[in-house]
Amino acid sequence: MSPRLPPFHPSSQDFLDRSPSWGSLELGYSTRSSIGSMADDEVSAGGRQPQISLVGLFLACMVAGGVQYGWALQLSLLTPYVQTLGIPHALTSVMWLCGPIAGLLVQPCVGLYSDKCTSKLGRRRPFIFTGCIIICISVIIIGFSSDIGYALGDTKEDCAVYTGKRLHAAAFFVMGFWLLDFSNNTVQGPARALMADLAGSHGPSAANAIFVSWMAIGNILGYSSGSTNDWHRWFPFLQTRACCEACANLKAAFLVSVVFLGLSTVVTMIFATEVPLDPAVARQQSEGQASGPLAVFKGLKNLPPGMPQVLIVTGLTWLSWFPFILFDTDWMGREMYHGRPDGNPTEVANFQEGVRQGAFGLLLNSVVLGFSSFLIEPMCRKLTAKVVWVMSSFIVCVAMAMVTILSSWSLGDIGGNVQDAAAVDKGLKSAALALFVALGFPFAVLCSVPFAVTAQLAASKGGGQGLCTGVLNISIVVPQMIIAVGSGPWDELFGKGNIPAFGVASVFAFTSAVAGIFMLPKLSKTSFRSVSMGGGH
Repeated sequence: MSPRLPPFHPSSQDFLDRSPSWGSLELGYSTRSSIGSMADDEVSAGGRQPQISLVGLFLACMVAGGVQYGWALQLSLLTPYVQTLGIPHALTSVMWLCGPIAGLLVQPCVGLYSDKCTSKLGRRRPFIFTGCIIICISVIIIGFSSDIGYALGDTKEDCAVYTGKRLHAAAFFVMGFWLLDFSNNTVQGPARALMADLAGSHGPSAANAIFVSWMAIGNILGYSSGSTNDWHRWFPFLQTRACCEACANLKAAFLVSVVFLGLSTVVTMIFATEVPLDPAVARQQSEGQASGPLAVFKGLKNLPPGMPQVLIVTGLTWLSWFPFILFDTDWMGREMYHGRPDGNPTEVANFQEGVRQGAFGLLLNSVVLGFSSFLIEPMCRKLTAKVVWVMSSFIVCVAMAMVTILSSWSLGDIGGNVQDAAAVDKGLKSAALALFVALGFPFAVLCSVPFAVTAQLAASKGGGQGLCTGVLNISIVVPQMIIAVGSGPWDELFGKGNIPAFGVASVFAFTSAVAGIFMLPKLSKTSFRSVSMGGGH
């Protein structure tokens, strides 16, 4: 019997300040047991935070859009692109291990030090500025990795004819990729906390709406850029002997993201006026305060009733999502468009077209996610968070099963040969895009309901939201590690590309739905308050 919790009327400020940030599929956390009201933050900062206008608050949050632009490009383009450098498909998932590692190590440390930063620029802006500088450097390394590898002797052949490995280029790419993940984590936590600091009389709901709006703008711009095939025509000088059309498109899209992020950072630095933290107050806050990842593990014994069950269901839910999140565009290029990043020119062209269509599918997914996010709270008040969560898991189960079926049909495992008939081929590709759209709603649930349930469980105990959010983070990054390490061996074992991972995802989604029915706590309908994840695709 799942426990029933008493009605809870949470503080919106607590929600905004502790809602986890989702960067490269990992969440940061603060281990402070209580943040309190905005007035408390103003006192701890050593002075009263001046009231900012609503327009000023909107502009102060612009950096969130700049960071999300880059995340959208990373999620849609980099898994397919790294395979063109010679990294086998079975090893590409290992590259994403940087996400959970950054989530467990970088964000807790950045959150701790930003809380106690006494810079004249304020507590959050120094970390935002530094992180954005590193993001720009890492993006340039990624975009020019092929040219760097060519200069270091990977090959002297033109990229149009050379299909071998480019180890120097791959090494610089992976270095830039990991640097990008760590720097994104450096920015996202302080950016979210900055909005909580500046909300003032506008309230946390307005601040959260602005933050989500900028993330939506960044997603739309990023996925639109990733689905565009004309960058190499608009910027022909980016195409070199080492960097053909697909590479030039990626390079141009990332350089544009650098410009947009630079503009966003400047605007945020100008409009986000912070009151510096008094050093004496910082020292007082540090006394006897347990912070960082170890504090989360030490606090596991103090979890509120129902939280262990939420952690189990959350882990199963994310296990069902990560295969699609990591390989969605690669799936479109390989299974649905019959392409290969290391094949003949026709196969390469088909692969790149599939990747672009996958990016377009993610754009549609983001639009549906944005609209769906407004429906989550009223649905949970009507049906309960438990029902909505379980329903979304069943939708994911069906969707992942359909991905597996469509892939097998497209590759000829169903029907005996590759389906080359124009009508069938077009229908399969349209169905694939429809799946991107259908997954928008359950993804909106994933981005809000588990965190709202966690906040409500913590408040029912009288506090500890920071601890519960940190523990929830563990139940998210561990599944990502499992998928990142396991999907490659599944590919090698079955020899079916992305299909085995999607088949396993469907099983995990079904298990998550069944576990949710029996394990999730029953929460009060009227007390539900939606919490945004704060990022991601």
